[in-house]
Amino acid sequence: MDPKTRLDESEKRNIPVPLQKILAYDVELTKRFVSFSLNFVPIRSLKTHCKFLEYSCHGIVWLAGLLAFCWLVDKPDWYQTQMNLFFGLILDIIFVAVIKAATRRRRPTVNDDIFSIGPDKFSFPSGHASRAFFLLFFFTMLDPVSYIFWPPIFAWATSVALSRLLLYRHHILDVLAGVLLGFHEAVILSILWLEKDTAFTLMNWLSEERLPGSATQEDVF
Repeated sequence: MDPKTRLDESEKRNIPVPLQKILAYDVELTKRFVSFSLNFVPIRSLKTHCKFLEYSCHGIVWLAGLLAFCWLVDKPDWYQTQMNLFFGLILDIIFVAVIKAATRRRRPTVNDDIFSIGPDKFSFPSGHASRAFFLLFFFTMLDPVSYIFWPPIFAWATSVALSRLLLYRHHILDVLAGVLLGFHEAVILSILWLEKDTAFTLMNWLSEERLPGSATQEDVF
C-alpha cells in the first residue's frame, strides 16, 4: 500500500497521476490539520468525546434503536417519519458500502472499531459524516423538528464529522465526500418519500406481533 495516497498498489495503477497527487496531498493535509487543531483547547476537549460521537452516529446503533422504538411504541402519527427515516438509513448504508467497495481507499490508521466489517474497513467516503448530515437534512428539511432543536443537531453533525479526522478514521476528502453524500441522500429520499398510507402499511407489517407490554398510542399520550 502506498502510504502517500493510502491506496493498494493494484488500485494505484488504475488511478490517474493527477488524482494520485490530490490523494497524496489530502493525506498530508489531514495530518497537518489534525496536528494544528489539537493546539486549541476546545478541539482537544472535543477529542475526549470522539468515541461517544462515533457510537452516537453508528449505523447499527441508529437502525437497532429505530427498530426497537418502532416495535415498542405504537403511535400512528409517527409512522411516516419512522418509515422514511428507516428507508433513508438503509439507503445511506447501501450507498456508502458500494462506494467504499469501489474506491477501496485505506483508512489513515488501523481501525479499532469492533463493528467495522467488509467495506467499512475502507475510508472513502466517511459513513459517519454522510449519516450525520443526512440526519441533519432529514430533521431540518424533509421532516422538520422544532427550530429550537436545529442548533444542537447541526452542532452534533459537525462534531461527528470533525471527530472522524481527530480519531484518524478518515482523511479530509473522505469527510467532505460524506457530507455531500448525506445531502444527496436527503434529496433522493425527498423524491422517493413514502406517503402516509404506504408508511402505515409497512409499519403494520413490521409490527404485527408486538412484544408483551409494548406501548400503544394511548399509553404514550
